[in-house]
This record gives sequence, structure tokens and C-alpha cells, in this order.
Amino acid sequence: MAKSQDFIQRSLVVLKPDTVQRGIIGEIIQRFERVGLKIVGMKMVMPEEKLYRAHYEDIGQMITRRGEQAFRYNVEYMMTGPVIAMVLEGVEAVPLVRKIVGPTEPKSAEMGTIRGDYSHMSFGYSDAKGVGVPNLVHASGNAEEAKKEIDLWFNANELYDYSDLNEKFTR
Repeated sequence: MAKSQDFIQRSLVVLKPDTVQRGIIGEIIQRFERVGLKIVGMKMVMPEEKLYRAHYEDIGQMITRRGEQAFRYNVEYMMTGPVIAMVLEGVEAVPLVRKIVGPTEPKSAEMGTIRGDYSHMSFGYSDAKGVGVPNLVHASGNAEEAKKEIDLWFNANELYDYSDLNEKFTR
């Protein structure tokens, strides 16, 4: 039988350059906090291409899924400014974060999701324009991917284990 702690997960979330440059970091973080997810690590960084290759191809297999050109567009977009990397923790955090964020293509995202409320670009338009899709947020796709991504972006000493008041009501 599964124990309650078996359901506690961590997910990597990266607030992309468009989130930072538009000044909506707080609004986005607030969405995660309001449902009771706990921030256990957070930092502003401006990674080099090497980290993005490890993240999007070595872990995420973006070239395999969408092609080399889409990968290049995305990396160029990600390198346009700093990002906020954070680790969120909570009950089944990985699928919950994905639900809050919405589908990768903003045009397909429902209103009420981060991408549905704050973006609208399509893959077709971005490909035709030759740019990455400004879709505000990266969220881990599954628990295995989350573990690899967190290990790539954070050292163990940058993650914190603490109790917060939300746990009384959300765990």
C-alpha cells in the first residue's frame, strides 16, 4: 500500500525570459503558491548554451520530438535574458504544475492556465517567423524528468526542507 509521502513530488519550473522581461514573475509564482505548492529552491540565472542543450535535448529530447531548427530557435530565445529557476514541492506536484501551466503551445492552452492567460503564439507562427515560442514557463513533464532536471539546475545545498502552513491543509 502506498504511503502519503510516496505522493510528494518535486518539479522543476523555469520562468523564461519573457516572464522576467514582462515583469510578471510574481503573478506566475503566486499561482503555484495559491494551490499550496511549496518553493524549496529558487534562483535567477542566465545559463550558457551547454546547460540548455543538456536540459532540452539530453533530458527532454527536443531535437528528436520537434527537430533541430525548433531546438535552435528555443535555445536562442532562452538566451535572450535571465530566467528564474525554481523547484516546487507538493502532492503529485509534477502533474499539478503541468495542469496550472497548460500545454506547451500557447495557442492550445485553455484560459485559466498560465499560458492561456498570458500568451497566445502558435508553433506555426514561431516557425514561420524563425523564433522560439515565448510560452513563459518550463515545467517538468514527468517525475523521472523532474529528478534529472532538478539535478541539472540545482546543487543539493540549494534545496531546502522545511514545513510551511499550507501543508496543514494540502497534505
